[in-house]
Amino acid sequence: MMEGLAVQLRNPLLLYPKLKRAIPTGVGSGDFGIVVGALPSFSHSLKPFRAFTITRTRSAASPSQAQLLTEKEKEFDNLVSGDSIRQRFLRFYASRGHKVLPSSSLIPDDPTVLLTIAGMLQFKPIFLGKVPRQVPCATTAQRCIRTNDVENVGRTARHHTFFEMLGNFSFGDYFKKEAIVWAWELSTKEYGLPADRLWVSVYEDDDEAFELWSNEVGVPVERIKRLGEEDNFWTSGATGPCGPCSELYYDFHPERGYDDADLGDDSRFIEFYNLVFMQYNKKDDGSLEPLKQKNIDTGLGLERMARILQKVPNNYETDLIFPIIEKASKLANVSYGTADDQTKRNLKIVGDHMRAIVFLISDGVAPSNVGRGYVVRRLIRRVVRTGRLLGIKGDGMGDLEGAFLPNIAEKVVELSTHIDSDVRSRSHHIFEELKREELRFVQTLERGEKLLEEKLANALSSAEKNGTAPCLSGEDVFLLYDTFGFPVEITKEVAEERGVSLDINSFNTEMEKQRRQSQAAHNTVKLAMGNGANIAEDVPDTEFIGYDNLYAKAIVQSLAVNGDPAAQVSEGSNVEILLNKTPFYAESGGQIGDHGLIYIEEGENQLKAVVEITDVQKSLGNIFVHKGTVRKGVIEVGKEVEASVDVKLRQRAKDHHTATHLLQAALKKVIGQETSQAGSLVAFERLRFDFNFHRPLLDSELGEIERLINEWIEAGILLQTKVMPLADAKRAGAIAMFGEKYGEEVRVVEVPGVSMELCGGTHVSNTSEIRGFKIISEQGIASGIRRIEAVAGGAFIEYVSARDIHLKQLCSTLKVKPEEVMTRIESLLEELRAVRNENSALRAKAAVYKASVIASKTLLVGKSEQYRVLVECLDDADPESLKSAAEYLMETLPDPAAIVLGSCPGEGKVSLVAAFTPGIVDLGIQAGKFIGQIAKLCGGGGGGRPNFAQAGGRKPENLASALEKAQAELIATLSEKGN
Repeated sequence: MMEGLAVQLRNPLLLYPKLKRAIPTGVGSGDFGIVVGALPSFSHSLKPFRAFTITRTRSAASPSQAQLLTEKEKEFDNLVSGDSIRQRFLRFYASRGHKVLPSSSLIPDDPTVLLTIAGMLQFKPIFLGKVPRQVPCATTAQRCIRTNDVENVGRTARHHTFFEMLGNFSFGDYFKKEAIVWAWELSTKEYGLPADRLWVSVYEDDDEAFELWSNEVGVPVERIKRLGEEDNFWTSGATGPCGPCSELYYDFHPERGYDDADLGDDSRFIEFYNLVFMQYNKKDDGSLEPLKQKNIDTGLGLERMARILQKVPNNYETDLIFPIIEKASKLANVSYGTADDQTKRNLKIVGDHMRAIVFLISDGVAPSNVGRGYVVRRLIRRVVRTGRLLGIKGDGMGDLEGAFLPNIAEKVVELSTHIDSDVRSRSHHIFEELKREELRFVQTLERGEKLLEEKLANALSSAEKNGTAPCLSGEDVFLLYDTFGFPVEITKEVAEERGVSLDINSFNTEMEKQRRQSQAAHNTVKLAMGNGANIAEDVPDTEFIGYDNLYAKAIVQSLAVNGDPAAQVSEGSNVEILLNKTPFYAESGGQIGDHGLIYIEEGENQLKAVVEITDVQKSLGNIFVHKGTVRKGVIEVGKEVEASVDVKLRQRAKDHHTATHLLQAALKKVIGQETSQAGSLVAFERLRFDFNFHRPLLDSELGEIERLINEWIEAGILLQTKVMPLADAKRAGAIAMFGEKYGEEVRVVEVPGVSMELCGGTHVSNTSEIRGFKIISEQGIASGIRRIEAVAGGAFIEYVSARDIHLKQLCSTLKVKPEEVMTRIESLLEELRAVRNENSALRAKAAVYKASVIASKTLLVGKSEQYRVLVECLDDADPESLKSAAEYLMETLPDPAAIVLGSCPGEGKVSLVAAFTPGIVDLGIQAGKFIGQIAKLCGGGGGGRPNFAQAGGRKPENLASALEKAQAELIATLSEKGN
């Protein structure tokens, strides 16, 4: 016999769509339920589900029934997991006619934003009317990144750098009523949120939304708040689409009542669903005009809904993030449950940032000092320094020289399956990138510690001299924080141990400057209505026929000069031409646009009008813009023209594009399958391929890559091109091109047995067309990113021919055979080195001779004239000669002696050296520090040992005054010491 909790369901099959039948529990006639034994976590998760009531049951359960109930308990637990919340949202809207679309990359197509910061971003061209809708309505689970509030991560219950935004979108299909009703149904029926815990906000003037919530849905007016423009009116910028919005809030403390309820009170409310009613266009004068097509843009925060349904105190303790926190806790040997607030905050930072880092790197962002690369580098450094605060040493598993980020990233990859299935296949690259970046930063962090010690010493010295309290400036604290990734907490702790305070106000000012820059760069989606929208209404997509044809007759759909529409354009003008169909390839996928002619014939072999096309770009979706110059006659809208692609240049593009595919395949064979594309350029004269790799390629590796590619070219492999569903292409193993956005149907280019890639570019029919391939250069362009430049086809022939000409000229000049060139060059270099060494020796001897002459100019300083000071200029002596002269004087002048020499070895160059004998150094006067200050007067710097140091500068005109100052300071200091 067992006595437990029974949960009565009014409609068990609604909440259990997978159940074939309900489970009788014996609660009473016609009752159904699920027995829950002593499972506090399970009963805990039931509280939000309003469709349930909790009652007592005294029914017996057989062992077989108990086993069945345990299985169903597990199934119910899955209903409130983060993954299930995501799937239920998508299914809910799919059942209401929405097309489920995949999340777009964190690297957006939109050049106005650095990273994908909102679910609507991929639909921006549709909202603007620049691209026709493909479906009337859609739903997505979009990965997003925002770093403008990074300091709040871990401090609040809801701030994140990485989050998922679940959204439903209407493109002129349904509008306000359906959006509101469905949002309520999703919240209360699908997710089971208690209706009496939900509050709503509307724009203060949006009476329609207020009435819908009140009368249609039935929300009490006491729980509907009218808010102002700042809170509830969405705008994309100074002009463009805009409209009121409405938000749903969950109330954690309904017992506080309605009076003075503030929806901004994070301790009581959390906003979880935002509905934007995009119904106006804001004009230049600020007035609003109704949009022809009214749209819906919504966003439901997955992490926020998971927090509500899983009944945890913050987003971090949901199953979306907490497993990562647990992994970090294990490496740090701490318990999250018993940790203090600061330790918990640090663990939350690690849990949040690691998600952002892994997905950014997976989407192709490599750590660097600019743009997106700086975002991911800063997050990595923040996790590394936070890990040190937590006490993680090395890799956290015993290797003190190892890296811990890859160990935590393993958990992120494990959790990524339902977010982005590609992350797992890229995991090796992600782990390697994290390891390299962490180990490199640890060295930077150690330099930061040394810099902090130096800054503290300066603060103490300055305070002692001025009679003030020692204080570290805000600029120095910010430098340590931003450049060296040094935590303010550690800076403060170390400073206080030394009796030094921090200028926190000044530091906060510097932080605010950076925050404003970050917000401007990362948190604005710019939409603007312009001529593009009108063109989109009037001009259909361009039909591209250029895969099979390089010539076509077409109709001029539109003309523009300097961005302004034109009916006709005359000779000498630059023009942009839209055709109804075209053989010209428009720049995309790294391949540049075709060149050629658009012309009108007049009689046999006579041209009435000619436009030379030098670029073709895609605009407003799939409209091809042909850019060129009218070389003859007049081009007019509505006229039939002939479009002809430059055959030779197209062939060069085809050669280079197919060679790029072969290059990627060869790289994977030679340096490893984990390497992936990070960018490319397919031009007429060369190809460029960027890829992820942590070191320069060896000459032997480059040779093997060239050998493989030329072997495939010689084999004459016939290419295969197919159009298929994206899912089928991925299953077949096709590689996606970096930065490209794909539809449901994709074009797959395969070199059988060599490579298979998703690609819309133009390619050769047979690899033998390429004729040859040669790597021109291989270099690093960013941390972890290498670049290969190469030539193929006609460009390869030209390159080899040019090199052959150069070699013949070299042979003629050196009077040797080609195979003897290197031997002859090595011989010449050896002769040159010998002459240079001889010249240096002579210059050094000359400098020593000059030193012996100027030794007589030594000044005697001090009360007993015991100190010798010699400061002189040795004209144009080079640094080595100056050094020899100083060493000679140190050996010949009696101790104690201070020697400073200067020279101007070339235009715009200054050379300085300071040599102090032991008797001078014992007085606390150091050559390195002394000469560094003198060098600054000559626009330079330098330093060295206490007894010998060299420096340089860029202002020879200041050398005389600098030497005078050096002599004056030495005399003054030694006179004081001598007394």
